[in-house]
Amino acid sequence: MSEPAPPAFQAPRKAAMRDIEALHALIHHWARADLMLEKSRATLYTTIRDYSVIETPAGDLAACAGLHVLWHDLAEVRSLAVQPQYQRLGLARNLLEAMTRDARDLGVTRLFAWTLTPEVFTGLGYRQISLEALPPKVWREYHKAAMLKDLA
Repeated sequence: MSEPAPPAFQAPRKAAMRDIEALHALIHHWARADLMLEKSRATLYTTIRDYSVIETPAGDLAACAGLHVLWHDLAEVRSLAVQPQYQRLGLARNLLEAMTRDARDLGVTRLFAWTLTPEVFTGLGYRQISLEALPPKVWREYHKAAMLKDLA
């Protein structure tokens, strides 16, 4: 007997204010497991334009990620998170590809991410880098593996 097909998810879209509670809950879930940094609701409200989300067919939040521009050529992929029941369905890949398109549209030539799961990023063209490859103001705050993707 074959496995049922996964549900058809919506394409990534820009997050809206109506997504704040679901974003906060998803990020908090993984932060509680020590797999990502916590984000307060206040931070999410002030950075909502950085985030994209993927919804389930029923309109529930399935996954999220943020793209935060730091300099003329550098942006950070933040808070890449997928609901546990939707893991391994390509949602993280879809969001990372959307972040890459957004970065290119802005003229950004390098994306980086802090991660405790580098394997998620290496399959999409990121490579592990040393902290010294990033501006000091960026790496002072973090202690995870830094991953970089050159877009040029």
